[in-house]
Amino acid sequence: MLDTNTASYIIKGNPPEVRQRLATLPIDSIVVSVVTQAELLYGLARKGHPAAFTGLIREFLLRARPLPWDSNAATAYGDLRASCAASGVTLGALDMMIAAHAVATKSTLVTHDKAFGLVPGGILAVEDWIAEDR
Repeated sequence: MLDTNTASYIIKGNPPEVRQRLATLPIDSIVVSVVTQAELLYGLARKGHPAAFTGLIREFLLRARPLPWDSNAATAYGDLRASCAASGVTLGALDMMIAAHAVATKSTLVTHDKAFGLVPGGILAVEDWIAEDR
Protein backbone atom coordinates (compact mmCIF):
# COMPACT_ATOMS: atom_id res chain seq x y z
CA MET A 1 0.00 0.00 0.00
CA LEU A 2 1.53 3.28 -1.11
CA ASP A 3 1.35 6.18 1.32
CA THR A 4 0.51 9.62 -0.03
CA ASN A 5 4.13 10.80 -0.06
CA THR A 6 5.22 7.73 -2.05
CA ALA A 7 2.33 8.22 -4.48
CA SER A 8 3.42 11.82 -4.94
CA TYR A 9 7.03 10.76 -5.61
CA ILE A 10 5.79 8.32 -8.26
CA ILE A 11 3.51 10.87 -9.90
CA LYS A 12 6.27 13.49 -10.01
CA GLY A 13 8.97 10.97 -10.98
CA ASN A 14 11.32 12.18 -8.30
CA PRO A 15 13.28 10.64 -6.69
CA PRO A 16 13.76 8.16 -9.55
CA GLU A 17 14.51 5.14 -7.33
CA VAL A 18 10.88 5.10 -6.20
CA ARG A 19 9.62 4.53 -9.75
CA GLN A 20 12.42 2.03 -10.35
CA ARG A 21 11.32 0.01 -7.32
CA LEU A 22 7.67 0.22 -8.36
CA ALA A 23 8.56 -1.19 -11.80
CA THR A 24 9.90 -4.38 -10.17
CA LEU A 25 6.51 -5.29 -8.69
CA PRO A 26 3.44 -6.88 -10.29
CA ILE A 27 0.97 -4.10 -11.11
CA ASP A 28 -1.88 -5.95 -9.38
CA SER A 29 0.01 -5.86 -6.08
CA ILE A 30 0.06 -2.05 -5.95
CA VAL A 31 -2.74 -0.41 -3.97
CA VAL A 32 -3.50 2.83 -2.19
CA SER A 33 -5.99 3.59 0.52
CA VAL A 34 -8.98 5.60 -0.59
CA VAL A 35 -7.69 8.07 2.03
CA THR A 36 -4.56 8.55 -0.11
CA GLN A 37 -6.77 8.95 -3.16
CA ALA A 38 -8.67 11.70 -1.31
CA GLU A 39 -5.41 13.44 -0.34
CA LEU A 40 -4.20 13.36 -3.96
CA LEU A 41 -7.51 14.76 -5.19
CA TYR A 42 -7.38 17.48 -2.54
CA GLY A 43 -3.92 18.49 -3.74
CA LEU A 44 -5.23 18.58 -7.28
CA ALA A 45 -8.16 20.79 -6.27
CA ARG A 46 -5.85 23.15 -4.36
CA LYS A 47 -3.81 23.62 -7.53
CA GLY A 48 -6.94 24.43 -9.57
CA HIS A 49 -7.04 21.10 -11.45
CA PRO A 50 -4.21 21.78 -13.95
CA ALA A 51 -4.66 19.49 -16.96
CA ALA A 52 -1.21 17.91 -16.90
CA PHE A 53 -1.33 17.14 -13.19
CA THR A 54 -4.91 15.87 -13.45
CA GLY A 55 -3.83 13.43 -16.14
CA LEU A 56 -0.90 12.18 -14.10
CA ILE A 57 -3.07 11.52 -11.05
CA ARG A 58 -5.77 9.77 -13.08
CA GLU A 59 -3.12 7.60 -14.75
CA PHE A 60 -1.60 6.76 -11.37
CA LEU A 61 -4.99 5.80 -9.89
CA LEU A 62 -5.63 3.47 -12.83
CA ARG A 63 -2.49 1.56 -11.91
CA ALA A 64 -2.51 1.81 -8.10
CA ARG A 65 -5.94 0.48 -7.22
CA PRO A 66 -7.68 2.46 -4.44
CA LEU A 67 -9.06 0.20 -1.71
CA PRO A 68 -12.26 1.25 0.07
CA TRP A 69 -12.04 2.10 3.75
CA ASP A 70 -14.41 -0.41 5.32
CA SER A 71 -15.49 -1.76 8.70
CA ASN A 72 -12.33 -3.90 8.97
CA ALA A 73 -10.25 -0.73 8.57
CA ALA A 74 -12.45 1.00 11.18
CA THR A 75 -11.85 -1.85 13.65
CA ALA A 76 -8.10 -1.74 13.00
CA TYR A 77 -8.21 2.05 13.44
CA GLY A 78 -9.76 1.79 16.91
CA ASP A 79 -7.20 -0.77 18.06
CA LEU A 80 -4.25 1.02 16.44
CA ARG A 81 -5.17 4.43 17.76
CA ALA A 82 -5.63 3.07 21.29
CA SER A 83 -2.27 1.29 21.09
CA CYS A 84 -0.54 4.41 19.81
CA ALA A 85 -2.16 6.60 22.47
CA ALA A 86 -1.07 4.19 25.22
CA SER A 87 2.49 4.31 23.87
CA GLY A 88 2.55 8.08 23.44
CA VAL A 89 2.78 7.83 19.63
CA THR A 90 0.88 10.44 17.67
CA LEU A 91 0.06 10.33 13.98
CA GLY A 92 -2.03 12.80 12.05
CA ALA A 93 -5.67 11.81 11.60
CA LEU A 94 -5.33 10.80 7.95
CA ASP A 95 -2.01 9.04 8.58
CA MET A 96 -3.68 7.02 11.34
CA MET A 97 -6.45 6.03 8.91
CA ILE A 98 -3.92 4.98 6.26
CA ALA A 99 -1.91 3.00 8.81
CA ALA A 100 -5.04 1.24 10.04
CA HIS A 101 -6.06 0.49 6.46
CA ALA A 102 -2.66 -1.12 5.82
CA VAL A 103 -3.02 -3.20 9.00
CA ALA A 104 -6.57 -4.26 8.11
CA THR A 105 -5.56 -5.36 4.60
CA LYS A 106 -2.29 -6.96 5.81
CA SER A 107 -0.40 -4.66 3.44
CA THR A 108 3.09 -3.27 3.77
CA LEU A 109 2.89 0.51 3.90
CA VAL A 110 5.43 2.13 1.58
CA THR A 111 6.27 5.56 2.95
CA HIS A 112 9.12 7.96 3.53
CA ASP A 113 7.39 9.29 6.68
CA LYS A 114 9.42 8.07 9.65
CA ALA A 115 6.47 8.53 12.04
CA PHE A 116 4.91 5.28 10.81
CA GLY A 117 7.93 3.40 12.09
CA LEU A 118 6.99 4.48 15.62
CA VAL A 119 3.74 2.48 15.62
CA PRO A 120 4.08 0.04 18.53
CA GLY A 121 3.81 -3.72 18.54
CA GLY A 122 5.17 -4.43 15.07
CA ILE A 123 1.65 -4.61 13.68
CA LEU A 124 2.37 -2.16 10.85
CA ALA A 125 4.83 -3.36 8.21
CA VAL A 126 6.66 -0.36 6.72
CA GLU A 127 9.09 0.04 3.80
CA ASP A 128 10.90 3.14 2.57
CA TRP A 129 11.94 3.06 -1.09
CA ILE A 130 14.12 6.15 -0.85
CA ALA A 131 17.85 5.66 -0.39
CA GLU A 132 19.14 6.38 3.09
CA ASP A 133 21.81 8.78 1.83
CA ARG A 134 19.26 11.39 0.71
